[in-house]
Amino acid sequence: MIRSMTAFARREAELVAGNVCWELRSVNHRYLEIGLRLPDELRSLETAVRERVHARLGRGKIDCICRFRPAISRDIALDIDPGNLDRLLDACRLVADRLPGQTAALSPLDLLRWPGVVREQAADSTPLVNGALALLEEALDDLVSCREREGGQIRNLILARCEAMRVQVNRARTLAPEIRTGLRRKLDQRLAELETPVEPGRLEQELVLQLQKIDVDEELDRLESHLGELQRVLDSDEPVGRRLDFLMQELNREANTLGSKSVVVATTSVSVELKVLIEQMREQVQNVE
Repeated sequence: MIRSMTAFARREAELVAGNVCWELRSVNHRYLEIGLRLPDELRSLETAVRERVHARLGRGKIDCICRFRPAISRDIALDIDPGNLDRLLDACRLVADRLPGQTAALSPLDLLRWPGVVREQAADSTPLVNGALALLEEALDDLVSCREREGGQIRNLILARCEAMRVQVNRARTLAPEIRTGLRRKLDQRLAELETPVEPGRLEQELVLQLQKIDVDEELDRLESHLGELQRVLDSDEPVGRRLDFLMQELNREANTLGSKSVVVATTSVSVELKVLIEQMREQVQNVE
């Protein structure tokens, strides 16, 4: 099943370390481009996140946004480093002695904010990292499902245009005998208007030359072949956006040639209708992975 490149997914979970939320946004792009916004606590996940996105998606501009809100603990223990605190106080007294009458009272909160006074307890980040990655996989599952659902809708739209194109191709084939008969009639009328006799076989030669110029059987065969390939590609499980874009170019080329060989309004109308349908498909193909 083909996938769209436009999708959105959001997953949020309460972990022991706090609240983690992933938001994934995907839009169309020629290649796979990943933009990351990670909190400081999860900066180490950048490589792992990129690897997981590359493994699941083939094309598109992907914005991966992770938000983390630490849990509020009621059992926070402040571990004061007496040595650093004494050195800080000695430094403060030394500065105060050099500036008599210009010093303000020391605030305990200012001392606690000074680096090294409060020992930071190293927390085990493994549960947070594992939980965030597991939540990312769930968000990627949702994103892929969303892309597949929209891809299914795009597939149905393209198949409907394919059927409409086949109708036009069959219409052009049914017009061919009438066009040949009309061309023969016009040549007979023009020869009848001439006062000089025509050499035997001259009419047949001229008719063959004209029919070769307006023959579109090869273009119609190619159109049917491209439509068959298009339907086969739509049933593929691999990223096929670039292949579909190439098929749109080939279909448009054959439709243009059909129009350039047209000698009646009916076949010109077929060519125009084909190009309208191709353009409608091209707009949808631009969003296929």
